[in-house]
Amino acid sequence: MKKLYTSMWILIFLFFSFHFAVAQTNTNPWIIKADKIDPSDYYGITVANGMIGIVSSPQPLTVKAVVLNGAYDLYGRGMVSNIMEVFDFLNMTLDVDGERVTAANISNMRQSLNMKKAVFTSSFDFKDKATVTYSYMALRQLPYTALVNVTIHAKKDITVIPASVMQAPDMLRDVQNYYNEIDRPQALIRLLTSTAKSPTGKLLIAASNCFIFPEKHGEEPQVIHEMWDNNMHSMKFYKHLKAGENYSFSVAGSILSSANDPDPLNSAERLTIYAALQGKDQLLNAHYAAWDSLWKSDIQIEGDPDAQLAVHSAMYHLYSFVRAGTAYSISPMGLSGLGYNGHIFWDADLWMFPAILELHPALAKSMIEYRYERLQAAERNAFSHGFKGAMYPWESAETGDEETPVWALSGPFEHHITADVAIAAWNYFCVTQDTPWLKEKGYPILKETADFWASRVQRNGPGHYDIDNVVAADEWAENVDNNAFTNAAAITNLRDAVKAAAIVGAAPDPDWTVVADNIPILKFPDGVTKEFAAYHGEPIKQADVNLLAYPLNFITDTAQIRKDLLYYEPRIGNGPAMSYSVLSLLYERSGNSEKAYSLFHRSYQPNEVPPFNVLAETAGGTNPYFATGAGGMLQAVLNGFGGLEITDHGIEQLKPKLPKAWNQLTITGVGKEKKTYVVRK
Repeated sequence: MKKLYTSMWILIFLFFSFHFAVAQTNTNPWIIKADKIDPSDYYGITVANGMIGIVSSPQPLTVKAVVLNGAYDLYGRGMVSNIMEVFDFLNMTLDVDGERVTAANISNMRQSLNMKKAVFTSSFDFKDKATVTYSYMALRQLPYTALVNVTIHAKKDITVIPASVMQAPDMLRDVQNYYNEIDRPQALIRLLTSTAKSPTGKLLIAASNCFIFPEKHGEEPQVIHEMWDNNMHSMKFYKHLKAGENYSFSVAGSILSSANDPDPLNSAERLTIYAALQGKDQLLNAHYAAWDSLWKSDIQIEGDPDAQLAVHSAMYHLYSFVRAGTAYSISPMGLSGLGYNGHIFWDADLWMFPAILELHPALAKSMIEYRYERLQAAERNAFSHGFKGAMYPWESAETGDEETPVWALSGPFEHHITADVAIAAWNYFCVTQDTPWLKEKGYPILKETADFWASRVQRNGPGHYDIDNVVAADEWAENVDNNAFTNAAAITNLRDAVKAAAIVGAAPDPDWTVVADNIPILKFPDGVTKEFAAYHGEPIKQADVNLLAYPLNFITDTAQIRKDLLYYEPRIGNGPAMSYSVLSLLYERSGNSEKAYSLFHRSYQPNEVPPFNVLAETAGGTNPYFATGAGGMLQAVLNGFGGLEITDHGIEQLKPKLPKAWNQLTITGVGKEKKTYVVRK
């Protein structure tokens, strides 16, 4: 009997030991950790709220960069408008017993991003004296405001001097620094404020921050303001801590430009005061609630924790880079820095928009609103090039005028962007079935872009309404004729315009159908779709012909889709990540879920860079965060393994098959009805 009890206890011990070990090794689906920080091999991760982007740094109490959506000016890079870095208004310094904390005198630095709450946290030890933990977030409920929370744990009796530092990047000029104390019976607020002009003086940028102390009014630490130089000033306080004592405080800050507000200086200070008087707890609770609402639209993968974490990271970044109620879209690098000058490309309309539309139509509406507000600029662009209707620019910024650097041929020739915008507008209507919106905004986009294509084709006889001299979706193919994707996208644009006209009660131009029916899609003698007229099998930068099967749904025959896949997949070079996501989706829809799963991994894993596995544009690249790749990867999950399909009547589900590694796929909060779709083995 004693042996039996002993055996039972051993089994119980082994059972719980095993499950404890599994719990210790399981990947948390919401937290990305970096326990080893190497500044020489570090690519920051971004917290953002659709307006402010804050990029992490390996240096203690520091952020790498702050980007403000909509703040463009002409400077240095390609002689076109560029998005700008703005004030580093969240940086801090910390002195402990008279010694400045630096990367050289700290240890055990750890960083993490909680994607569920959109909070970045870093911690480190300062010698044997203190452990410091700080976290920051771009508050989701307040578009121009961020919050930093700091906790200092004293291991010995110490004196600390924390300081909030306001610093202007070199590109800003005419910096003015201000310090203001607002003393009221219920609160004392010290404002550290700066303004500066953009490089040409076009914009005024203003930032302001203040401390939020835990002490009662009248018992707060005394704050000292210090001027360092023209582009930097700070405010600091002293605190004596006993061994074992914790002390926490916060910094709330706001930043705006005159592109966002006619009076950025006063607005930045007012918003900072507003945040301070709400207090840390209320700010955090509202921020968490806003993100909880976003995450009601989620993708849950059972059986593959690594894929789950990667999918959540892609969703987190797209959610972070866009905001409902604005007219801003997403650049290829989102709000993670100055990549691609912050311009808007087809990446937004074809690669990011569909996933956002299916999960959060209200977020997607901001992206299509961006295009609608710049429709007149597209009409001017068409007129300048001798065409009718609206010709959207390949690169767009604040005004909607062409912003492609002159040396890049994509500016005057990558015309498929016009159809990409129109298709996004039609898809927005399909998902929302918002007929008043279609009549007011969607149909004008579709009509004017259809008129563009009717004037753009060369009418060389039946079946030969050619579209010559374009840059293909495969951008290694410049100044080619009858590119497959361009032609099929134009046909789709024209046919969508006809359908939209019928819904809003307008009379479609009969020529739209004539043109659509006569634009050619070329083929090789063996039936493979030909990328362009003079194409003979050369390597390609990225998927082009394969896009006719998805997202255009122009080619629907399974045998044709497979034939094109087999031909073009081995010809794709080291181009951007999204090619493999669309190949994954097409193999899934063709019934080969394991091949699809392999390509799904290839769409992101080779592009991950340390320490947070943020996505670079290409395998081995060093330019994260590539939001376009995230959009493509999510379409592979939603529209491939999840089987979702945007149809003229809304979102429907095909009959997908899961890869062996996945036990179940659940997609929640889909479309305007916020439906749940489940795929089981």
